Amino acid sequence: MASSPCGGGNFDCGLEIQTRSVEQTLIPLVSQITTLINHKDKLKKTEKTLRAIQRVGQAVSVAVGRFVAVGEAIAAENEDLKEEMGLACFEARRAGTGIAQLTDVSSLEHCDGDGRSTVFSDRTGMVKAARMLLSSVTKVLVLADCIVIKQIISSRNKVLVTLEQLERVSTFQEFVQIFSQFGNEMVEFAHLTGDRQNDLKDEKKRARMAAARAVLEKCTMMLLTASKTCLRHPDCESARINKEAVFQRMRIALEQVIEIVTDTRSSGEAKALPVSIYAGIKDFKVKVEALRDSLYGVSCEAVAAQLEALVEKTEDFTDSAYTRHEQRETIIQLCQITRQETKQLINTWRHAQSLKAKEATDEMELSILKTCQCVSDLRQELHKVAVGRATELLKLHSDHLVLQALKASGGDGNLEAVADYASTLTEHNEQLVETCRLLCHVSGTEPLEITCIHAEETFRVIGPQIISAAQTLALHPTSKIAKENLDVFCEAWESQLCDMAILLKEINDVFEGRRGDKKTYLSLPRPGKHSANLKTVKAAKLDAEEQTTIAKLGLELCLLTSDVDSEVERWDEQDHEMVRLCQIISSMAYSMYLFTRGEGLLKTTSDLFHQAEVLSDQGLQLCPVLQSLSTQLLDEDRMLIISETEKLSSACQQLQACAKTPVQGKSAIFQKVDSSIQNTKGILILVVYLLPICNKLIRKCKSERSCLASPQHWREKQLSAPVSEETLNGKGSNGFGVKSLEQHMANLTFLESK
Repeated sequence: MASSPCGGGNFDCGLEIQTRSVEQTLIPLVSQITTLINHKDKLKKTEKTLRAIQRVGQAVSVAVGRFVAVGEAIAAENEDLKEEMGLACFEARRAGTGIAQLTDVSSLEHCDGDGRSTVFSDRTGMVKAARMLLSSVTKVLVLADCIVIKQIISSRNKVLVTLEQLERVSTFQEFVQIFSQFGNEMVEFAHLTGDRQNDLKDEKKRARMAAARAVLEKCTMMLLTASKTCLRHPDCESARINKEAVFQRMRIALEQVIEIVTDTRSSGEAKALPVSIYAGIKDFKVKVEALRDSLYGVSCEAVAAQLEALVEKTEDFTDSAYTRHEQRETIIQLCQITRQETKQLINTWRHAQSLKAKEATDEMELSILKTCQCVSDLRQELHKVAVGRATELLKLHSDHLVLQALKASGGDGNLEAVADYASTLTEHNEQLVETCRLLCHVSGTEPLEITCIHAEETFRVIGPQIISAAQTLALHPTSKIAKENLDVFCEAWESQLCDMAILLKEINDVFEGRRGDKKTYLSLPRPGKHSANLKTVKAAKLDAEEQTTIAKLGLELCLLTSDVDSEVERWDEQDHEMVRLCQIISSMAYSMYLFTRGEGLLKTTSDLFHQAEVLSDQGLQLCPVLQSLSTQLLDEDRMLIISETEKLSSACQQLQACAKTPVQGKSAIFQKVDSSIQNTKGILILVVYLLPICNKLIRKCKSERSCLASPQHWREKQLSAPVSEETLNGKGSNGFGVKSLEQHMANLTFLESK
């Protein structure tokens, strides 16, 4: 979006668009201006057309005027951007006026002799004005976006100042006062960075932001208990080490957020994001395929060197003490076979060169296929090893016996037992760190690589923190604060294991080709809107045991949403109403799963119940779609769909009744949370069952009858039709009319509401 397609030319405002909100605001303007330029030669000069063109120009000019007024107000409030923003606003206003003048064709019939330029006579002028308008509007938007970045930086600075004050406090009273302020500042920072994370275009940046924000969220509770423990036991060295580690990790995470929003690179980033084996194999295949198309322009030495770099990376697997002997032998053997096939490929490539061949020979084609297959087999084996080990470790640690033993030993004041269990935990921690590194090699996407690196760093840090917290408790076994502190760090370990299980599922989805970006549906009302709906149930927080119970339910919910997404991807008609509703239901259920982890948009039980109510509404909307489908089926198929539709309707009504039932008391609220998630699971199970059946039946009907064709097909046909005079006047179906342009240009004033 740094360039405009107008007239086939490019414009560049010198600023890169980082966010989707800026890009989406510009798209309608680009579309309308492009249409005006590209279709003007085909327009008949009827009176209706002339009036339409003039209204377009006036609409552009008025909308730009409103937009510029907002930009100038922003410039007045921000001295450091005043000059640059002012210039961009001036250019935008001038361009808008120019377009209004060029589209002023009210006296076109009498202007042939007076030399006045119009959109019909001065195409170059129109293109120039359009480029200037797009360039200047883009610059205003990007400069306004800089204000958001400044807000995040300012918020971070406030957090850092308070963080330093917290680190220096010496009394409980002072700590409580400052921590209250710190909590408010962290909430503000979380909102700003959360909005930014959702708005970022770059997937890698979104993944890095998510990782940094996760650290800050989890460390806030650790900071509270670690600081309280240090205040209660000021002479305890292990308590001091525990506390310092938390503060250090929070500072690093805060700095990472700023690096992301300002698009800067830290000195250690190259080391933090190594090239994975998956990426190396992908690049190697590209180079091998390039030999076919460029017999004389590719260096065979580069291909051989690429393979050796790949083989060297497999040493992370073969050198590991935890890799089984037969797995190690298989990996080494596959590397050797790939070397041999690559050597054979280079020989056939050189032979083709010696024959002065103009294209790849049959022998060379066969070598290319064999080499690519060998390296694919290697990747499959590495994936099998990494995922297999991760699965085994997750099963091994599912009972958390070592953590329980550390808690018991610390509570008994048994320093010797704590040391023994700490040694065991350290060994387990090293295995998890190494496994995360192996998963990174086979993750399949850069965002997942970043998540693997985050998991590796988390395990590397959290293990020693648990040990120092356990040592503190062993030294002060009667201290409730020290016990609470150890509990918090153990919960963080358990939470990271749950995250690792989800990560493992996502890596498998990518490997099996089942991954799709989950659409986000913000069904939860914004603060201050529809507040009556949010006050029907008193908010409540769950204790550790209740959270563990709900977390298990949440994980099951997460797996079901993945199943729904996988079934949806198999549909040919992605615009089908059933697909749309199932995607919404899956996304809402995923938000409920995030709630069980203490993440996402749902912050309280009130939010969860409201989300459950909205999800049930979507499920009930799905029932008429299924009933409509059933009317087009034979008796046996129709009865099956009707039966399942009735079950779905009943499940949705049950969830709705549960969500709307008022309850009081912590126990009752917990029971309601449990029932809401259980009922949501029931709905997802029915959806997962119905999706493949309906997909099969629709395909069957489609082959016999054409009546089930999606309405979207007709809309697409209309969009591809030539632009007519009625279209320009706002009567067509492709959105190029004056009213459409006015609406799209009105989007440019979105800053006014901020």
